[in-house]
Amino acid sequence: MIYPHNFEQKIGFDQIRQLLKDKCLSTLGEERVTEMAFSDQFDEVQEKLNQVTEFIRIIQEEDNFPAQYFFDVRPSLKRIRVEGMYLDEQELFDLRRSLETIRDIVRFLHKNEEEEEDTPYPSLKKLAGDIAVFPQLISKIDSILDKYGKIKDNASPGLSKIRRELNNTMSSISRSLNSILRSAQSEGYVDKDVTPTMRDGRLVIPVAPGLKRKIKGIVHDESASGKTVFIEPAEVVEANNRIRELEGEERREIIRILTAFTETVRPSIPEILQSYEFLAEIDFIRAKSHFAIQTNSIKPVLENKQQVDWTMAVHPLLQLALAKQG
Repeated sequence: MIYPHNFEQKIGFDQIRQLLKDKCLSTLGEERVTEMAFSDQFDEVQEKLNQVTEFIRIIQEEDNFPAQYFFDVRPSLKRIRVEGMYLDEQELFDLRRSLETIRDIVRFLHKNEEEEEDTPYPSLKKLAGDIAVFPQLISKIDSILDKYGKIKDNASPGLSKIRRELNNTMSSISRSLNSILRSAQSEGYVDKDVTPTMRDGRLVIPVAPGLKRKIKGIVHDESASGKTVFIEPAEVVEANNRIRELEGEERREIIRILTAFTETVRPSIPEILQSYEFLAEIDFIRAKSHFAIQTNSIKPVLENKQQVDWTMAVHPLLQLALAKQG
């Protein structure tokens, strides 16, 4: 227990915490900053100093350390422990990208093994240890999502069929509307530069209020100024209804795909969460390393437990490097 209770505020360490949080890439690292506490365990302090020293070297000497996607998907993973819950597209996309980052970091820290050389980052390699990287899970997500994080057309045969019909129906409606529009333009009912538009999920034609009876159909909306009404021609009402039906079928199929995928993920949630703890620790170490570079900090030489106690008492700023997760 630290005494007095406001010791951190007295020495200004609360400001260091905030500066560290600002350098984190995600809430993963920020939580580590919040939880870090003092330590007088010599081996532990030495190991954490080594981790920061090694990461400083990575920042200064390496240009390919994976730091692209530090997404905290832990809340989503904990939520889907409940049967019937599923990851939505964005959550799945964040999971895929962060798992890729975890995989690439572990590979980076183990890369010298393939060359049978000693690693320049032994403490960080030890941290990577036996962290699971889930290549099959990443491949499975790639079979479902495109590079923009959207469900692929071929994610399932059912979805592929639905989207083909959607496209065909949309094309049919577009052709019909353009034909009606050209006829209306030739009759002078609508301006030459008018094009079909979408209103409430339905393709419609903008028409002046005084001419709305010239085109048979349903008035769906009017502009804020009241100078334009949006008519759905009678010829495309049924096709537009089919579009709505297909969009509902598409959504249900997407949910089915996501639910089925989530079922395969659920047994691996504990291991995946453990990998995110590793990502959190890397984010935390990275933040400390950038802070150390910014402040021109150097690694203290510690020889015994008494010196650890002395360093903490005399050099409060070094607590940054000595801090550990609580």
